[in-house]
Amino acid sequence: MIGFLKGKVFSVTDNMLLLDVNGVGYEVVISAGTAEELPPVGEDTIIYTHLSVREDGMTLYGFPTRDDLAIFRMLITVSGIGPKGAQMILSVLSPDDLRFAILAGDAKAISQAPGIGKKTAERVILDLRDKISQDAAFESAFGGDEKAGNKVSAAANNARDEAVEALEALGYSASDAYRAVKMVTVTEDMDANDILKAALKQMAR
Repeated sequence: MIGFLKGKVFSVTDNMLLLDVNGVGYEVVISAGTAEELPPVGEDTIIYTHLSVREDGMTLYGFPTRDDLAIFRMLITVSGIGPKGAQMILSVLSPDDLRFAILAGDAKAISQAPGIGKKTAERVILDLRDKISQDAAFESAFGGDEKAGNKVSAAANNARDEAVEALEALGYSASDAYRAVKMVTVTEDMDANDILKAALKQMAR
């Protein structure tokens, strides 16, 4: 199993990365979103990989983070979702957005992916909802604050949760509510009402 590759970007298209690893070129299937995150040609990068073995050959699928790889591997456990389908879903939804779409039962968001119909999206929700907790989803989504050195208190996190619930009460889907709250820079002096107002402004843009 190849866990990751580290090398120089040789060439990139919307769905393929050619990575030079010590003079050996690895073809790695990627999403358009991953292609946009890669550094310029000639620069070093790390890509996390999943090796798919089929009768007609082997394919490496690549992801910018371990989180993307983990959610990809969850998706391919769903009946009817192969590696290509999982990659398509992650081309339109980030791992965090996908988690909240699953928790919210938002099949419409998942079925935006090319080749993923409503029934398949509903199967994704049914099969994976019990494998994802809301607390873990929020922890992953807002983890960037602490990585950036901005430690957020439990009170601030509770205020975020309350703001999401308030948006849902106003008729927004849980996934849309989450995305709006995620875009708000939360400070210690903000309560749920402040976050709600800021999130509504985000939604109005």
